Amino acid sequence: MKLEVLRVSSQKDSTNGLLFDVTTGRKFLCFTLEDEYRDNKVSGETRIPAGTYNVTLRTEGGFNQRYNDKFGSDFNKGMLWVRDVPGFEYILIHIGNTDENTEGCLLVGDSQNQNITQNKDGFIGASTNAYKRIYPPIADVLERGGTVEISYIDYDTV
Repeated sequence: MKLEVLRVSSQKDSTNGLLFDVTTGRKFLCFTLEDEYRDNKVSGETRIPAGTYNVTLRTEGGFNQRYNDKFGSDFNKGMLWVRDVPGFEYILIHIGNTDENTEGCLLVGDSQNQNITQNKDGFIGASTNAYKRIYPPIADVLERGGTVEISYIDYDTV
């Protein structure tokens, strides 16, 4: 499976984007929110570099336990973990609404506010709904031994 994040607006505190499944064709999955672009990394306040990364399931840690409690272990097979990101650890794809809910991770949602003139923290809504929709097919590929890669593409920086 191949996923793509198209980053379209990086402002003072957030980056708005779109997530697609590009395995065959281009299928829109949801809106995304990340921390903002920075030339120099600030821990917990910087999005990951553009590039292509493997995704695996992370079955330990606090996030995994919270998602087991929230969704049950029949649904949650492990957190979607974006691997081998230079200078970053434990980058996950998860639920959240503003840049305060991420430390470099990718938040997913079914709605998105622009971050140019207002709410520069960024905002995505219906995050749980989006996660519950996109998670099963991705986790299924990984559980069956397949590979998932995600490419982050910057359309928002010069």
